[in-house]
Amino acid sequence: MKVAAFLLVPAISFAQSWVPQQSGATASLRGVSAVSKKIAWASGTRGTWLRTVDGGATWQSAAVAGAEELDFRDVHAFSENIAYLVSIGTGNSSRIYKTIDGGAHWSLMFTNPDPQGFFDALAFWDEKNGLVVGDQVDGRIAIFTTADSGATWQRQETPPALPKEGAFAASGTCLIVRGKRDAWFATGGQGAARVFHSADGGHTWSVATTPVRNDSASAGIFSLAFSDAMHGVAVGGDYTKAEDAMRNIAITADGGRTWTAPAGAPNGFRSAVAYLADKKLWIATGPSGSDISADGGNTWQQFDKGNYNAVSFVSSEAGWAVGPRGAVARFAAR
Repeated sequence: MKVAAFLLVPAISFAQSWVPQQSGATASLRGVSAVSKKIAWASGTRGTWLRTVDGGATWQSAAVAGAEELDFRDVHAFSENIAYLVSIGTGNSSRIYKTIDGGAHWSLMFTNPDPQGFFDALAFWDEKNGLVVGDQVDGRIAIFTTADSGATWQRQETPPALPKEGAFAASGTCLIVRGKRDAWFATGGQGAARVFHSADGGHTWSVATTPVRNDSASAGIFSLAFSDAMHGVAVGGDYTKAEDAMRNIAITADGGRTWTAPAGAPNGFRSAVAYLADKKLWIATGPSGSDISADGGNTWQQFDKGNYNAVSFVSSEAGWAVGPRGAVARFAAR
């Protein structure tokens, strides 16, 4: 029962909360990338990007010139100067931009070559090697990789997609990477809630089913996180049912080859999950609040009821969440 699962949560030795910050933006934010205790980037609608270099005391907010109509659903930053943005939309509305001067100038690095394509998320192993995932084209999920810092991109082959399967561009974390070559991405849609894994830099992929709900086009897995090469958590649910916790989580202990439903679950649909290595804690967030797990994702406690779409952590002392209407908050642990 839900109450019993709650009582089994191990004691968490400190309090935690999201502390709102003044972003100066009004856009809906769905991308966030923490670099350090001082530096973080965010992205959203109307071509918006944000950056802080003082821990969030102040945020710089602007729009990419010529991209004011685009919706940037993901951002991946390496420093206060270098960052990538990914926009969504059909065909050439899906683009990747890059700055090397802190946002003063942005270069268009890649435009979706498929007229019916749709980018969902971007991830990098290091400053040269990365990949972008998009919805299926000709029956396969679209994957493109780069080995030269985004200058060129190569299409990779993935296993056949299910008829209504796609990824969710909800938080930039339906795709994640780890180590030098491992990558995972998650899907959803009617009849599909699967996790794909590559151990060779995105060139070949295996796929596993999960118990996460897939009973509608709005349901499936929205975010992945791993604590090591073996242990991971997938969260999601149905984004039209913010407070519905039915089948919204799965966990793995074998690198994503198999997934099971844990004893407990976050308290509603969750669009993002992250692992805090320094505290051995998991954080999940979504429109109806945020939850924390101290036992590998088996049980969860809600600690905040704010509406956030995405999270990014370097550590428990360097983490941010973003959400609607320019919402930005920093994680606080005491």
